[in-house]
Amino acid sequence: MFSDTTHVIKDTLHIAAGDSVKAGAEDTGWILHHIMDGNYLDFSPFGKIYLPHFELFGIDISITRHTFFMLLSALILIFVLIKASKSYKKSPVPGRFTSAIEVLILFVRDEIAKPNIGHGFEKFVPYLLTCFFFILTGNFLGLVPFSATFTSNIAVTAMLATLTFLAVQIGGVMHNGFFGYFKGLIPHGIPVFLLPIMAVVEILGLFTKPFALAIRLFANMTAGHIVIYALISLIFVLQTLVVAPVSVGMALFIYLLEVLIALLQAYIFTMLSAVFIGLAVHQDH
Repeated sequence: MFSDTTHVIKDTLHIAAGDSVKAGAEDTGWILHHIMDGNYLDFSPFGKIYLPHFELFGIDISITRHTFFMLLSALILIFVLIKASKSYKKSPVPGRFTSAIEVLILFVRDEIAKPNIGHGFEKFVPYLLTCFFFILTGNFLGLVPFSATFTSNIAVTAMLATLTFLAVQIGGVMHNGFFGYFKGLIPHGIPVFLLPIMAVVEILGLFTKPFALAIRLFANMTAGHIVIYALISLIFVLQTLVVAPVSVGMALFIYLLEVLIALLQAYIFTMLSAVFIGLAVHQDH
């Protein structure tokens, strides 16, 4: 039952003792092992539950650990939001639970979408609410013991950023027209000889914005978990329990900080998505 934990501790102690470079290269990945995706649910040191394997036309479409928690996050959101909507049918006065959900919805609508997108913001509120609640649920779910943070997977954050990219382009084209939108990317009054350079810069800017969204969310959610594991590992690397109070205390502080980061990253992703959509829709501003 404790074989996985014992193996990890032995590997860490071997590295601290100065094993060979080859052994170090193979064993230093135990922290990433707990962060990266896999084909099982990790309940170490109690064991693992392997997820079913599926293939379609030779393509692996198996449910991975991060996929499992994405589906779980979606189910949680469906249950919570349907329950909140049904409560209004029973009583026009919302209860505590419904009020908490309503506060978040109004915050995204009135403090993120409306001031950053402006006229016509209503069309984009459903997408922004989906991003906010999905990322927030995923971030908080990753703080639960034995779970996984799927927002620390670059493939997940890249897809979310791709959806924002599509929302930006669709919004810009719908409001300004196809040619008007891409013509508006070039600032007015630019000298003719700078047009080729500015055209390249603006086109690159279309892709660097969602790229920054993906990397920011991925890096922030990954970094916190790595720091926590690294602080705990100091007990085994230094081979003494003297550092345990400091190590565990600092890890607990980072864990509590992760709660704030989970909320902050959902807000930042949604806010920047609204800003990019607003810039595309109202190019004259």
